[in-house]
Amino acid sequence: MKSISIVELLPQIGKNIHLIDIRDNYQFQLGNIPGSINVPMNFLLMMPDKYLDKNNTYYVYCEFGSRSKKCTLELEKLGYQVINVQGGYQEYILRRNQNQ
Repeated sequence: MKSISIVELLPQIGKNIHLIDIRDNYQFQLGNIPGSINVPMNFLLMMPDKYLDKNNTYYVYCEFGSRSKKCTLELEKLGYQVINVQGGYQEYILRRNQNQ
């Protein structure tokens, strides 16, 4: 399984990357990484072909990184190119606040 840290991801945010927030919709509405789309984990795992293209690479995050790790492992088994964002949204908030 491939992973990326928030520090490595920060320079790519806002550029042409596929960033997926797998948290519940209400969590996404409370705050998210700019440029991400919200596809709750259950929907993504039930119907990955509806949301993902095997020719693209996707960065997947959740609140702290544990659910996205499980999710990326499952999606990799199905042949998708996915990268787990370590630390998730909470790590993003921490790093973003440190850089302001």
